[in-house]
Amino acid sequence: MRNMTETAPTPTPTAVVADAEIAALASKAEALLFSIDRPLPPVRLAEALGLVPREEAAAAPAGEGTASEEAAPVPVVKKGSTKAKFDAAAREAALARLAGAIEGLNAEYERTGRTFRIELLAGGYRVMTLPQFAQVIADFHRARLAAKLSRPAIETLAIIAYKQPITRAQLESIRGVSCGEVLRALIERKLVAIKGRAEELGRPLLYATHPKFLEHFGLASIRDLPTLAELKPA
Repeated sequence: MRNMTETAPTPTPTAVVADAEIAALASKAEALLFSIDRPLPPVRLAEALGLVPREEAAAAPAGEGTASEEAAPVPVVKKGSTKAKFDAAAREAALARLAGAIEGLNAEYERTGRTFRIELLAGGYRVMTLPQFAQVIADFHRARLAAKLSRPAIETLAIIAYKQPITRAQLESIRGVSCGEVLRALIERKLVAIKGRAEELGRPLLYATHPKFLEHFGLASIRDLPTLAELKPA
């Protein structure tokens, strides 16, 4: 009688080596992404993993790196260099290999029920928690920040958030007290930023929330702030 049990094909030595290389690449990519707090452009990540020569990463198209990015110095290949340039096809293959490793990591995260994924955000890879956990994270950071801020600071920040851009004179008119020290403290904490000057006599400075304000309070944009009607007690 024919045995109906099928035996899985034995992987070839080449396949085993390839799988091991992909696993090693994925582990290194994961470690690098967990070590930074900003999106890392694919070309920069590929460079760090040795998939793309440093010269190629330096010549990456606009949008795949940022001027403010703290990257290691990149040597410039002078015209006429005998070193062969990393061709476009090889570059695309390297980036595709990296994308495959990231995809494998995300599949493993999903399989094991992890609360995060590696997403391509703002032109770079970044570890992100899943949307269903956003509220608990936002509540935690909001409570922690509120505990560190004085009542005058919270009041000042709330006025700026809802009235921005706003001058110091307008702010003090609403609060009825001087806000100089509080403003300086909020600027130092990167919760408030100077956003230019008002088109009025004396050209006073305009204040608005800093981009970090959204991170601290778990907001995607200022539009996500609760309306004044929502803040009123029922």
